[in-house]
Amino acid sequence: MKFKSFLRKIKRFITKERTYQNKLVFNTIVLTIFIFLIEMIFKLTTNQNIFNFSSIRILIGIICFSLIISYIELFIKNKIVIKINKIIIFLITLYTIAQAGFNNFIGVYISFNVSSQAGAVMSYFFEFIKSFYWYYYLILLPFIIFIVLNILNKKHIIKIKVQEEEYKLQKGIAALSIFLVFAFLYNLTINLNIFQNKLQIISNAELFNNPTNPSVAIKEFGTTMFALLDIKNSFVAGDENLMSNPISYNQPASDVDDSKWLDLIENEDDIALNYLNDYFINNNYTGENSYTGLFENKNLIVIMMESVNDIFINEDLYPNFYRLVSGGYYFKNNYSPRNSCATGNNELSGMIGLYSIYNKCTANTYSENIYPESIFNLFNRKGYKTTSMHDYTERYYERREIHNNMGSGRYYDVDDLKISYNTKNEEWASDEDFMKKVVKILSNYNEDERFMTWLTTVTSHQPYGKSLYGDKYLYLFENNKYEDYDIKLKRYMSKLKVLDDGLGVLLNGLEKQGKLDDTVIILYGDHYPYGLPNNILSEALPYSIDEKYENERVPFVIWSNDIEPRTFDEYTSYVNILPTVANLFNLDHDSRYYTGTDIFENDYEGWVIFADGSWKNQYAFYDASNTNITYYTNKQYNVEDIIKMNEIAENKIKYSNLAIQHDYFNYLYNALK
Repeated sequence: MKFKSFLRKIKRFITKERTYQNKLVFNTIVLTIFIFLIEMIFKLTTNQNIFNFSSIRILIGIICFSLIISYIELFIKNKIVIKINKIIIFLITLYTIAQAGFNNFIGVYISFNVSSQAGAVMSYFFEFIKSFYWYYYLILLPFIIFIVLNILNKKHIIKIKVQEEEYKLQKGIAALSIFLVFAFLYNLTINLNIFQNKLQIISNAELFNNPTNPSVAIKEFGTTMFALLDIKNSFVAGDENLMSNPISYNQPASDVDDSKWLDLIENEDDIALNYLNDYFINNNYTGENSYTGLFENKNLIVIMMESVNDIFINEDLYPNFYRLVSGGYYFKNNYSPRNSCATGNNELSGMIGLYSIYNKCTANTYSENIYPESIFNLFNRKGYKTTSMHDYTERYYERREIHNNMGSGRYYDVDDLKISYNTKNEEWASDEDFMKKVVKILSNYNEDERFMTWLTTVTSHQPYGKSLYGDKYLYLFENNKYEDYDIKLKRYMSKLKVLDDGLGVLLNGLEKQGKLDDTVIILYGDHYPYGLPNNILSEALPYSIDEKYENERVPFVIWSNDIEPRTFDEYTSYVNILPTVANLFNLDHDSRYYTGTDIFENDYEGWVIFADGSWKNQYAFYDASNTNITYYTNKQYNVEDIIKMNEIAENKIKYSNLAIQHDYFNYLYNALK
């Protein structure tokens, strides 16, 4: 009886007619409730803490957004308002699910600054959808509830009526007053120290002005506010946090003459450029070490291997790559941090020794930049013949312009090389065919002509469904050792076999030409195969990748026929390649021009900085998205140590980004020339 009575009370509550005379307040509350629910479910499904100051900030931000929309809706009929609210809640839901899925798929949140790559992403649409965890769809619940409530109201099962608002302009004064109150409160949550985590790598105020770190921005502001800030930032960049203090100068411990640079600083009126001058003139200067000139006057081939991780280190399946790993310098703790447009951005970083801009296709956006201190130009000044080659088209990255502006003597794409390929992504060109063309081009160099060439492969790129090269070597995985592997993993490994065959072609070709003994080969993975989830990758990796970003570990090898093989434990990444090469080949360079570091520097502090400002070394992993730190040894950092390391990491990323945005090194070279 009590239960029936309870049901009757619920029925009366639901069916009781309610009339709301304040349309502004009603719509504000409705939008706020449903959007906030979406945000909180997103936090839960992406393993974020909902009981912190960021949730308060997100709620206040949603109230401000809802107030603006609700005031506009005062001038629109109720029937249309309902449709508008449906569209708003649906779009926010769709965007939020897409952010969760995109971060899971390739490890970064999407930004409107990379909208040029939308077509490329659509190429993997079904692979993208398949990668979603089921619980991401829980984000749909608020929208579904909103639709159900509207249907019930339309059928008079529940009865909610909102009066058309009178005195709309006068209501605007009230709306504006309420908005200003909440905007003031929102501003307090951004700027007051009590709302700021002191271990956060970038301040909330700076992040609000320039949301260039989506991982931290979404955590602090939510997906809705991030979307609004991101749209704003894609049209009008936020103001730079420029210094106003006098520029300091610390003479490097060397015979470097900085008099021209100091004169430039004294006469430079542009604050942003002097901001950069101050950082780079005081950047760490590294002198000679025991590895300086080890490969002086040798040839160099750099190979950025598409979607290659440590699965490639397998003597039985991939003997050619294993020959290079086991016979050269192997850096087992090397990482290729993901960011938007990872292949193009990580190629760029390898060539210029700077961190790319996390939320932009940096290489494309700043394709007109000139880099006098790029890897090509350093070798050009040494008298080398420089080239770069890639066995695909300009569909994703404008390499012909980018490489030319970095000093590559000539760039060859798949059409220049006359390599057959299919326009479908499943049928990438063959890296074996690619290396045959490379060997042919290198055969044109005389014995007294030194060369430096950059190669970017493609065959092992996702997707890993049925394809020519994905199926070519499937028979190798039929024995007991591999038979339980996921079919996608087998197809990925089949594609790796094509790359390994290509490396064999390159090694044999150089040997026949008598150039192998006089050539250094450097190889690194541009990023891990992000078309494969961690649970599948784990089947073939010899170590766990459960920890965040551990799946971003990729091979980095420096090989020469005359060196003693060695495995290095130091943590490193692609940003260190150029300064390391410059030292090994004794090239004329200034190490201060790079935010990467020579790995063989006597005081090298081995660490890797990830795109969102997280960092890892032999002692600890600091997660910038939640400010947690995990220790691997008994060594512990105090708060001041962590803040200092965060500041160094943030500055390396920030000044790299500013230098790229301002084409700084082109300016500096011409000013000092």
